[in-house]
Amino acid sequence: VDAFQAWCGSCKPVVNLFQKIRNEVGSNLLHFAVAEVDSIDALEKYRGQCEPVFLFYAGGELVAVVRGADAPLLQKTILEQL
Repeated sequence: VDAFQAWCGSCKPVVNLFQKIRNEVGSNLLHFAVAEVDSIDALEKYRGQCEPVFLFYAGGELVAVVRGADAPLLQKTILEQL
């Protein structure tokens, strides 16, 4: 989940990375979503930050968090979690 604030928008460059990985591993294993933290109370702790935050969930549980648009770290985290 790309957790973003309305004033800065979602991290569009990372969408291409997620699409590439999703094509490699299969669409059933990886799902990508965006969430505006300003309008979701459960994501309140991610408000007020100027860097993108990516939340990784498995089985309905938060399993990893990556702060910043660090493509190598995002790819590593995705593959580790799969």
